[in-house]
Amino acid sequence: MSDIKKPDGKRDEQARALESLRKSEERLALAIEGSGVGLWDWLVQTGEVGFNDRWAQIAGYTLKELAPLSIETRIKLIHPDDLQTSEELLRKCFDSKPPVYECEMRIRHKDGRWIWILDHAKVVEWDKDGKPVRMSGTRLDITDRKHTEKSMRESEQALRTIFDNTHDAIFVHSADGQILDVNRKMLELYRVTKKQALKSSIAEDFSTPDNPIDQLEFRWNRVLKGESLLFEWKAKRPNDGSVFDVEVALKSITLGNRAVVLANVRDISIRKAAESVLRESEEKFRALVEHSNDAIMRFDRQHRHLYVNPIIQELCGIPAAKFIGKTHEELGFPESLCFLWEKTIDQVFCTGDVQRIEFRLPNGIWIDWMLMPELDESGQVKAVITSARDITKRKQSEEEKAKLEDRLRQAQKMEAVGRLAGGVAHDFNNMLGVILGNTEMAMEEVDPVLPLFAALKEIRTAAERSADLTKQLLVFARKQTVALKVLDLNRTVEGALKMLRRLIGEHIDLAWLPGEGLWRVKVDPSQIDQILANLCVNARDAITDMGRMTIETRNVALDEAYCEDHVDCIPGDFVLLAVSDDGCGMDKKTMENLFEPFFTTKESGAGSGLGLATVYGIVKQNNGFINVYSEPGIGTTFKIHLPRHTGRVEQEWKEKAAELTGRGHETILLAEDEPAILKMTTKMLEQQGYTVLPAATPADAIRLADTYPGDIHLLMTDVVMPEMNGRQLYTSLLTGKPNLKCLFMSGYTANVIAHNGVLEDGVDFIQKPFMKQDLIAKVRETLDRKQGIYD
Repeated sequence: MSDIKKPDGKRDEQARALESLRKSEERLALAIEGSGVGLWDWLVQTGEVGFNDRWAQIAGYTLKELAPLSIETRIKLIHPDDLQTSEELLRKCFDSKPPVYECEMRIRHKDGRWIWILDHAKVVEWDKDGKPVRMSGTRLDITDRKHTEKSMRESEQALRTIFDNTHDAIFVHSADGQILDVNRKMLELYRVTKKQALKSSIAEDFSTPDNPIDQLEFRWNRVLKGESLLFEWKAKRPNDGSVFDVEVALKSITLGNRAVVLANVRDISIRKAAESVLRESEEKFRALVEHSNDAIMRFDRQHRHLYVNPIIQELCGIPAAKFIGKTHEELGFPESLCFLWEKTIDQVFCTGDVQRIEFRLPNGIWIDWMLMPELDESGQVKAVITSARDITKRKQSEEEKAKLEDRLRQAQKMEAVGRLAGGVAHDFNNMLGVILGNTEMAMEEVDPVLPLFAALKEIRTAAERSADLTKQLLVFARKQTVALKVLDLNRTVEGALKMLRRLIGEHIDLAWLPGEGLWRVKVDPSQIDQILANLCVNARDAITDMGRMTIETRNVALDEAYCEDHVDCIPGDFVLLAVSDDGCGMDKKTMENLFEPFFTTKESGAGSGLGLATVYGIVKQNNGFINVYSEPGIGTTFKIHLPRHTGRVEQEWKEKAAELTGRGHETILLAEDEPAILKMTTKMLEQQGYTVLPAATPADAIRLADTYPGDIHLLMTDVVMPEMNGRQLYTSLLTGKPNLKCLFMSGYTANVIAHNGVLEDGVDFIQKPFMKQDLIAKVRETLDRKQGIYD
């Protein structure tokens, strides 16, 4: 035991020191690991770099992933914009004392995003030539800090933008009144530069004689003690000395550890000027209210009068001064009126809506009372303002209007009865026409001595009496008293021409074409004037600028064949009164309602819609009828047929029908777009021996002309048709058939057609409506003519 040596004391001390150093390094490693600091060590001259796990983890890599990468690959992880900065800082580090390197840069994270890092290092070893050998440093991830700094900069910029762009001028002052900062609005309002403003004192450079410095200092001290002040001020611009009105808000706030005074200054020059104008306006409006023809009043919630203007005395008979502070009840108005007034005033206070009522004062005056809310700054109703207007005359007019409307409704009712009677008469007359026509044909086949002839005569007599009953029904419906006279219609129209020319104006050419040997009519002369006036006014309104109007008369004889296809027409002799114009014309929809009472195509207030209804009633009452021919853009013709007056109560029955002459053998191409007329005319011509090629359109006519194998001797065509007019159709057919002759027909008068330039003078023309014998004669005349129009 004695040979065993005890440990050397010095070696024990060394062991303890090494153990302490090991533990210290472990603690340092733990601290570094916990701090998230990346460590790196760079041998500058060889380029070797060593680093810990955290250095690699900052970029999203492991030590095993990053260690094998070359120095060039690692350099490429640095953002291109930051690489040059990093290199410049390294060179400065190598050339400076102390040799410290610090650089903020962006590096590419493994996931592709850029992160900010802070590298901090120092040269720890130099060679004998003074060149760096070894450099050690740390790396920190400062991405969050950089984002925070960016947010703060953006926030500061936003606040500065708001500060500079607010509508108020803002001063930031030190406690002694020195200007520390101002916004852009202050520079614009006071017309100074920022440099000039920051060198100024609010008391010295911005005070005015109207606002002494002591007043400002008094307010300033109150603000420094914690008060917030709002007051109006006369501001001064230091450069030009101009003074203007502002509203100032002063408040003491703390910025950091420093007390400052914040001043918001608002330019109220416009408002002050407006207030001045408002005062003048109030004075003017007060004068207007005082002298208004309406009674102006103002009420509180207790229905007391707060104000009335002088006109109230004229309406109520009570001086204006007696109204103030009193209710209607205290002024002695009837209880029923007081209840109505107070209820309406309460409704305005409750809802805030405008109210309007009408009532009658005890003195008989009618009042239109409008009540409007007067609002306070919070939008609550603080009073009710009313306007009372005398509407007695209007009420009287309304009563008169109501009476007129009653009479008008009666007239409308009678007009409705008249339309119903007209429809009944139309249906009866159609049936009676069949009865009379067939009876007449049967009587022609029966020997007058046979009993059957007498029975047929009785049927005819009953049918004639039935026709008389329908006429009496129409007369009743019109409910009109007239003074009938036997007239020469030509003389009556000539007497009205002077009046008509004044009525239509000088821009319209009025042509008067009287017929020769005109038959007499029995009618009230004033009704003829009325018919002419209404038709001429309608024609005038249909002509925009310059135009032509034609009035014509002639004798016409209508047979049963024509009347079968025309509503309200009866066979017989008539005097035709035609009024034509070359205005805008009408479409079919308009013509369907043309004679309806109150139907009008004119603007509101420009026509009553009764003109043509009046014409229709007059003609119907005189046992006549109207035909209307119109096309949009062509013009309009009204044809009024008034019965011929024979001087006898009953007309002798014609036992023999007129003999039709002019039989033919030629081929006729008939172009007519109205199916009923096409059918009727075809039948008439075929009965006379002609070959008829019926065409409902110009296209059909051209097709028939091209395909028909034989000769076509005559084109009989309507003037106005869809696709092309009659003249264009005839011109197109002449190319292949130069010897073709043409007979034009139209519901328009020949004069209007010629005036419009559709037909030339000297053409063969037949006017609608036409009798069968007239048609046959005209066809024969045209066919026998040696040459056509364009030969």
